[in-house]
Amino acid sequence: MEPKVIVVDYKDNPMGEMNKSEAHASPNLHRAFSVFLHKDGRVLLQKRAKDKYHCGGLWTNTCCSHPRPGEETLEAARRRLWEEMKITAGDLEEIHSFVYYYSFPYGVTEFEYDHVIIGEYRGTFELNPEEAEEAAWVEKEELLQDMRENPQKYTPWFLICAPEVVKRI
Repeated sequence: MEPKVIVVDYKDNPMGEMNKSEAHASPNLHRAFSVFLHKDGRVLLQKRAKDKYHCGGLWTNTCCSHPRPGEETLEAARRRLWEEMKITAGDLEEIHSFVYYYSFPYGVTEFEYDHVIIGEYRGTFELNPEEAEEAAWVEKEELLQDMRENPQKYTPWFLICAPEVVKRI
């Protein structure tokens, strides 16, 4: 059964639910989250698996996904950290949210109310190859410089939210 996402208004009020593929086929604003784990001035990034339905092979934050209907956003973030990287997260904190729209040339549309979540993490991880092909701890300043010089290496939402996150960690 295909996962469902929570359709929301511009204030993040739930308006209904729909299949994830349907939400990404046309501009339907839906709830999402982006998790950034950090330690000692470094951020844990993942390179999305090449076979992902969008943004395959691009670098992004530690984990990103959608809460299921009836699921709290932080609960969903913990679930996906485990599913994608076998990470059991401790304290997670939502620091802000934003709405973004991006239409890819291959027919996928991102129109998301994205909750940005941070947490400190000092443990290990094990990548799920269906989700990520690589992960790396990257120094904040090195990351910001590479984002300026090579934006094509990163997902669209990451380019929007990472600079604010880097200021906060």
